[in-house]
Amino acid sequence: MPIHFEPRGRVALITIDRLEARNSLDMQHFGELANAWLRFRDDPELWVAIVTGREDVFCVGADLKTFVPMISENIDNLASGEEVLSGEGFPDNAPLIAVLRDFELYKPVIAAVNGLCAGGGVEMLHAIDIRIASDTARFSVPEVRRGLSPGGGTTVLLPRHIAWCHAMEMLLTGDFVDATRAYEYGLVNRVVSREKLLETSFEFAEKIVKNGPCAVRAIKESAVKSLRMPLQEALDGELMYAAQVFATEDAIEGPRAFAQKRAPVWKGR
Repeated sequence: MPIHFEPRGRVALITIDRLEARNSLDMQHFGELANAWLRFRDDPELWVAIVTGREDVFCVGADLKTFVPMISENIDNLASGEEVLSGEGFPDNAPLIAVLRDFELYKPVIAAVNGLCAGGGVEMLHAIDIRIASDTARFSVPEVRRGLSPGGGTTVLLPRHIAWCHAMEMLLTGDFVDATRAYEYGLVNRVVSREKLLETSFEFAEKIVKNGPCAVRAIKESAVKSLRMPLQEALDGELMYAAQVFATEDAIEGPRAFAQKRAPVWKGR
């Protein structure tokens, strides 16, 4: 089955659908997911994305039966940084784009984690802004159990996003973390029933859509890039983004709508 891409107004719903392989991703599906992110990024009519999986699996990352052997065959090129992970009709390094590593995307993304989230599924969360988990969701970084090491950013980003001890427990044991513990760790924003998962995710999306899109994107870009900068450089950058937003039509419309006690009509410029 493919990766589904469904525009719903200003929101793109992306669904990982490879249940025959527990929503693991081979090169074909990595490529389709990468193309879905590119489509969302490049469509000015889409302002927020929600990514989820089918039934009881969110995503378990790479298909160990097909994708990992391909990596082993190309290990020298991969280690040297050459872009070998591509396929016909897909961008170079599609698997890294698929899990949002080294991919510039400043539109907000929401994860609706409907079930098992492991390996590349956890890697994807690192670049996702808001994470809603069903009460049946489980999280794992299982590579170490297979004699492998994560390559999508988890060893670098997980210790930055949650407490060191919790991150290292996940990385070194490969144990599962249930939704309640994931919430306690700060890995997810909310835990809701399976029935309310998409509803809650769309509620978050609609809240964001009601805000000025230029401001939303500038805020995300400033926040993402500031993590790579010294403090003063990041603060200077924030002023630059704020100035750019103040120069937009939306920055005139927002205060005007407030004064007139009506909903703003955003132009996105």
